[in-house]
Amino acid sequence: MNNKKISGALRTYVIWPIILIPFLLIMTIQLFTVNMYAGIIGSIYLAVYIVIALLLYNFNKATIMNNIINFAQSFNLAQQHLLDTMDIPYAHLDKDGHIIWGNELFIAITKTDNAESGKHISSVFPEINNDTLLSCDNTDSGNLSESEMHIQYSDSFLRVVIKKYSLHEFDFSEDETHLSLFAGSDTIYSLYLYDETDLINYMTCLEEQDLVVGLLYIDNYEDALGDTDEIQQTILMALVERQISKHIQQIDGIYRKMEKDRYFIIFQKKYLDVLKNNKFAILDDVRNVTVGSDDTNVSISIGLGVHADSYTKRYDYARTAIDLALGRGGDQAVIKDGENISYYGGKSIQKDSNTRVRARIKAQALNELMLAAEQIFIMGHTNCDIDSFGASVGIYRIAKTLERKACIVLDSDDTTSINDMLERYTSSSYYDDFIISCNEAIDKITPNTLLIIVDVNRANLTQCPELLKLTKHIVVIDHHRQTDERIDNQTLSYIEPFASSTCEMVTEFFQYISDGIRPRPLEADTLYSGIMVDTNNFSVQANVRTFEAVAYLKRNGADITRIRKMFRSNPSEYLLRAQAISTAKIYRESFAITTIPTDKVTDNPTVIGAKVANSLLEMNNIKASFVLSEYKSRIYINARSIDEVNVQVIMEKLGGGGHLSVAATQLDCTLDEAEKQLQTVLDTMIEEGDFK
Repeated sequence: MNNKKISGALRTYVIWPIILIPFLLIMTIQLFTVNMYAGIIGSIYLAVYIVIALLLYNFNKATIMNNIINFAQSFNLAQQHLLDTMDIPYAHLDKDGHIIWGNELFIAITKTDNAESGKHISSVFPEINNDTLLSCDNTDSGNLSESEMHIQYSDSFLRVVIKKYSLHEFDFSEDETHLSLFAGSDTIYSLYLYDETDLINYMTCLEEQDLVVGLLYIDNYEDALGDTDEIQQTILMALVERQISKHIQQIDGIYRKMEKDRYFIIFQKKYLDVLKNNKFAILDDVRNVTVGSDDTNVSISIGLGVHADSYTKRYDYARTAIDLALGRGGDQAVIKDGENISYYGGKSIQKDSNTRVRARIKAQALNELMLAAEQIFIMGHTNCDIDSFGASVGIYRIAKTLERKACIVLDSDDTTSINDMLERYTSSSYYDDFIISCNEAIDKITPNTLLIIVDVNRANLTQCPELLKLTKHIVVIDHHRQTDERIDNQTLSYIEPFASSTCEMVTEFFQYISDGIRPRPLEADTLYSGIMVDTNNFSVQANVRTFEAVAYLKRNGADITRIRKMFRSNPSEYLLRAQAISTAKIYRESFAITTIPTDKVTDNPTVIGAKVANSLLEMNNIKASFVLSEYKSRIYINARSIDEVNVQVIMEKLGGGGHLSVAATQLDCTLDEAEKQLQTVLDTMIEEGDFK
């Protein structure tokens, strides 16, 4: 201890009497100049002062040093006791993550002991490893840096704060304890554990008690009750409301009827998982309600809004969700949780509505938009098919009859499946400029251009997505079920999933949009072809309105003989279809899967795939068929079913869409990878009970 040096302000305080000696010496010399006797007396006192000052300095130095050391030791013990008994679990780690020391609470929680020093922290908390410590290093700022993470340990939730210290500024040269702890290390980590269990539990409780706002609509109220007598109507609706009441009460919810076929519902969010787990059994229970021997039944659609800043916004979410449910054909539930949208149900084939009021209203609105437009661009989807082209031609004829400047946006390298039909337009001297490329359209479009999208309602699948950003007047006409990837800023939207094809919808426009508008025979053939192909020769998705549209086209010159000749297959294509059918595999005893041979792909493999998929459904016990083909470095999957499986839901899980019985998707992978993805989706849906 004696070789310890006093420094700083304390040293100045101790040697202050010695510092005065030179001043007293000067004073004594000056006394000699004044009086010899006075100088001698001053010299004597100065000598005595110097002796006393030196003695006191030597004595006080040792005493002060001992007192300082005793105080430091007492303070260190107090500090150590405070660390040991601190209410926060606290520990030290060396640079490699080994535990050096922990306080009493840390030892109690982790059931470790300071005698076990050297144990790696990951053996106690697996989430905390060397990578975690390195992340703390990456946030270094000066001599101190820290990182934070949340972990679960046993039944507790912990917030872990790790701080890194550099030891260069600490002098442990005389401290044997610290020397042994930190030998060979220049870094130490301090670890703090904050118990968040109560906070997490409170937050979970608040989350579970949060309100979900919902809307419940009866899809086909008028149609279901139109052909029944008043007594049956009353009984049917009473049974339906009984089912609604039963399911809402099971989740401790509240419902109120807003209109005869519309309900407002609210319930706590903790019951949302109950509805998800039973896959919204309320949909099946309501659909199964019948009265007597009558097969009249109804279905419902549900839209739920979750996780919004206000109840008003949740109601807006619910309205968006119910619009999606209805736009997809009804009989399903849609949950909108912020930007995330989930779909449930939609398994049954919905009956179409016989009312034409909606078609007439949409036709009149389209008429007004066309008359006000500077010019009209018509655009379908990529890999153009006959339904997309036929609908485009129909809208083009309406625009030209209204004396509006119009053209169809279609790239020449995307017309493989409609080349035969295009040749008829070319050979008949049809309008030379009625088709323009995407680049030409981008150059010519103006903010006042009316852009009409047909046979698609997803922006990324249109012929030229860039056009959607260059005009503020957009109309969407489609028969595919709507998804959450909808086109923004629509001026008019007419999405009718009950329609067999977009050509059917456009044909109805001819009858309602204005007097004297009729398609030419070639245009009628094209519209007829679109309906025929999408319905697989009127065997799929065809309804009363489909045949009425076909009759109208026949009256306006459509010739089925010309159309049949145009759609005949050449021998190589016919043999390719036969080969694909012969190599089909039956998966899970219910699904037929095959591929179009890559080395024998023709110019239009997706069209062949659709034909093969339809043919595979003719086998017994096949609930759905899937045909994979490769075209332009992408994999196309055509899916078909009759009434047992909703292939649209299957294709949506792979990024596609369509109808309950007709759907498709596109994938960027190999044929083998696409088949594996399809099988994985089928396995998952079977395990989750989506298929009976």
